[in-house]
Amino acid sequence: MKLLMFRDGEASRLGVGRDGSDDEIIDVAAAANGAGSALPATVLDVVDGGDAALERLRILASSAPASAVRRLADLTLLPPFDPPRGNVLAIGRNYQKHAEEGARALNTEVGPPTIFTKAITTITAPYADIRIDPSVSTKIDWEVELGVVIGRRGANIKREDALSHIFGYTVLNDVTARDMQNGWGGQWFKGKSLDGSCPVGPWVLTRDEVADVQSLHLQLRINGDVKQDANSRDMIYPVDAIIEWLSVGMTLLPGMLIATGTPEGVGFARTPPEYLQPGDVMESEIEGIGKLRNAVVASPA
Repeated sequence: MKLLMFRDGEASRLGVGRDGSDDEIIDVAAAANGAGSALPATVLDVVDGGDAALERLRILASSAPASAVRRLADLTLLPPFDPPRGNVLAIGRNYQKHAEEGARALNTEVGPPTIFTKAITTITAPYADIRIDPSVSTKIDWEVELGVVIGRRGANIKREDALSHIFGYTVLNDVTARDMQNGWGGQWFKGKSLDGSCPVGPWVLTRDEVADVQSLHLQLRINGDVKQDANSRDMIYPVDAIIEWLSVGMTLLPGMLIATGTPEGVGFARTPPEYLQPGDVMESEIEGIGKLRNAVVASPA
């Protein structure tokens, strides 16, 4: 099942992808016709409701009247989670070639994968503008990533059980201010936490819709030029291992969002380095899950 959030006037509404269509959604509130006060109103509600909530939505969508069907192109999409449950949990250097390109650019040894977090205020809509303020950073970089949404609470999760704790998958872009990331002695949280810098969506695709999470094509394009092109099989730590390690001594909550790392092709490691500029259009796509499209604009003075 595909789930998204969209704006209707001043209100946010839950949408469900219509079976057999790539460009239509079911407006859940309209399909319920005022009789669904207990129906989920957000993607987080669906996550919290588990299998029972998903089944209610399946039944509702299968009998939805034509008046509840909306064209995707007519909607103003919102992030699926605004915010997710807690900071985004993120994995750095989780693709070997990306770890190597970063080490070459910084003239350091290749480091192992690492864990950091991103502030919830980074989250923005799948087609939102990415604003660049040169007084804040002049080295804004791109990073397409597979997002994993936790669906079932757990701590000390065994690797063989890890995938059963997943609710679904989404696309995100871990837009990074490289100068801030490498400033103050070197750190990650601040450089990866600029307001509105992490587009997410457009959907959350439920776990059952993805046959093999370690066989997904990822691609990022700037103005149509391919910059990143890889497969999730290239992860150093696959998704089940990430969940196992994150959950050691730490409870993962339903609605938490995990960014699983970016492949090679980022801007700062290119020769010469490349960074996002006002006027650029950035597309971040993962096979079978969805595509983000974000224009880069100058931040107003």
